[in-house]
Amino acid sequence: MRFGLIMSEVGNGLRRNFSMVVSVILVTFISLTFVGAAILLQFQIGQMKGYWNDRAQVAVYLCTDNSSTGNCKLTEATDAQKELIKTQLDTPALADLIKSVSFQNHKQVYAQYKASFGDTTGSDFITPSDLPETYSISLKDPQQAPVISESLSSLAGVEQVVDQRKYLDPIFSALNAASLTAVGIAVLMLVAAVLLIATTIRLSAFSRRRELGIMRLVGASNRFIQTPFILEGVIAALIGSVLASVAVVLIVKFFVRGYLAEQSQGFPFIGFGEGLIVVPILLVVGAVLAASSASVAIGRYLKV
Repeated sequence: MRFGLIMSEVGNGLRRNFSMVVSVILVTFISLTFVGAAILLQFQIGQMKGYWNDRAQVAVYLCTDNSSTGNCKLTEATDAQKELIKTQLDTPALADLIKSVSFQNHKQVYAQYKASFGDTTGSDFITPSDLPETYSISLKDPQQAPVISESLSSLAGVEQVVDQRKYLDPIFSALNAASLTAVGIAVLMLVAAVLLIATTIRLSAFSRRRELGIMRLVGASNRFIQTPFILEGVIAALIGSVLASVAVVLIVKFFVRGYLAEQSQGFPFIGFGEGLIVVPILLVVGAVLAASSASVAIGRYLKV
């Protein structure tokens, strides 16, 4: 009987404040969609870091006849110097860190250059001898790249040692900035949702002030009076949370796994597993925010 009465009051409140309820649903939907997008972006950044860190290599560029930087003096790295570099890589201190080592001579490096840049301006003036021969080193732990650099940079015939992960840092910084922006917008929208829920509950309580007065006179507890109002806010917020969850799943299906995956074949993108992880987070966040803001709003109203 008591449960039926409470749900009847909830229904009356939702009908009386229908426009405000719709506003709560829309604001919750938009804000939680931003939250979900930010979480998905963090998953994507983590997946990209793992993917590229496994593939990023330490490149040891050898001297050419045109090199004057590093240990180079406008002379090509000799066979003896190349052998010394190879011997250094085979030492136990470095070998335990290395997953694999490959060597590209001038012709192989030139072929890679042509494949990457084709017939761009100036490429016709580049000859194989202008491009440095290279040792490409894959590490078991990419964080150990400085050890390789310190061990090889001072060797004769080495122009420079480059950790290719540094080229990825600007990309990850931009993605992190985008993620923080999404989080900031989501927080602002959540604040707006909380304030709107509180306002809706106070208006609903004001419109039923006579009923509340009668309930107090007959001895109804504050908890019994508060429960319908809290449920109104939670129901509205949950509808918005469900819509946001659907939006997140659709983003993963049609945008990430659809458009982006088709445009970047072989690139690692998040899947439905990550999307399903986000769904319960959005539902819980929506329900908790609604319940807390509604509880505070109706509690203050009853004390007035």
